[in-house]
Amino acid sequence: MKIRPVILCGGAGTRLWPNLKKHQAKQFIDFGGWTLFGKTLNRIKGSTYDYPIISTNSIYTKIIKKILIKNNIKKYRIILEPAKKNTGPAILSSALIKEIPDKQPLIFLSADHLIEKFNKFNSEIKKNVKFLTNNNIFIFGIRPNSPSDQFGYFHTKRKKNLNVVSKFLEKPSREKAKNIIQNGGYWNSGIFFLRKDSLVYNFQKYQKNIYKNSLTAVNRSRFKKNIYYLNKNAFVKNTSTSFDYAILEKTKNINAIKLNIPWSDLGSWKEILLMFFKNKKKYFNKKNIFHRPWGNYINLYSGHNFLIKELIVKPKGILSLQKHFHRSEHWVITKGKPKITLNKRFFLKKPNETIFIPKGAIHRIQNPGRTTVKIMEAQLGSVLKETDIIRYEDIYGRVN
Repeated sequence: MKIRPVILCGGAGTRLWPNLKKHQAKQFIDFGGWTLFGKTLNRIKGSTYDYPIISTNSIYTKIIKKILIKNNIKKYRIILEPAKKNTGPAILSSALIKEIPDKQPLIFLSADHLIEKFNKFNSEIKKNVKFLTNNNIFIFGIRPNSPSDQFGYFHTKRKKNLNVVSKFLEKPSREKAKNIIQNGGYWNSGIFFLRKDSLVYNFQKYQKNIYKNSLTAVNRSRFKKNIYYLNKNAFVKNTSTSFDYAILEKTKNINAIKLNIPWSDLGSWKEILLMFFKNKKKYFNKKNIFHRPWGNYINLYSGHNFLIKELIVKPKGILSLQKHFHRSEHWVITKGKPKITLNKRFFLKKPNETIFIPKGAIHRIQNPGRTTVKIMEAQLGSVLKETDIIRYEDIYGRVN
């Protein structure tokens, strides 16, 4: 039996756009001819997988269909949630449609993950499908490349050729994360692998009300042109809860598939900037290099309400003391040790460190050292032009 991929595609992506009323959900952001949702669809092509099921809400229907067409996926099902109730009800409702047999292996994927070397990912799925039972669950762990307070972690014990999950640790502080990693902890990727009958078993055992309401919502749903419209009256009775809290923290039969592959949920501008930095050659264009007295900058990619740049500040170079009316900025230092002014505060930064420049904040970059400083910059706002600079001080005589 083929593996049925279920893609969770209802997130709003507000973490990236805290001050913008109109923004794109992260999974649909065009990063230069590709989206995270499109990358997710590419991972599930091939003989291993059955046609996909996509769990989302009505505001995303048009863009989902557009990306499905672009990726040449003709057979699919869309499950429309009438209300946001987190991943617990979303996962269960997607699996309860009658066209999925009881013993069908299911892989639940987030639409906004960037997974490289996905052949390794797919081979691990094929290797472990034989271990699925009517009550167990597999989760996917990513070997951390640095301590992070943005992800949950877990520990495992080896038993009968399987990695049995012994403990979950919710988003710890960075200091605690260091200890977790030293003791063999893995990031919890939020990807789940199990059979339909196991999902039903666990919800019937631990979340009876969610099971009852979701089953009613599916049984009373309306089906038209590949879309299941879940019954609103039943679905809204569900408690809003994550799959982790609803099931994973309660069930005892969880195994882990450990992956040592590049993975990111691109959940912050730091991660997005580092992704552009890693793939700089793909975005580089000589026409987009701009020379300034302090060095130069390169416009790498202009997206919807964001602009990605690389700033290169020569030794002893000093940018003007300035502010912007229409944009905020996220910086990641990739080389050197710049001195940063932010209003009345001063910071010495080093590689891999970040700083956020709010809209209207007075700021400056200085390179006091003997080596070049390089900074990846994301500008966010509805106006992203060089004219949006008010200069207060400038050693090159460019004060407004």
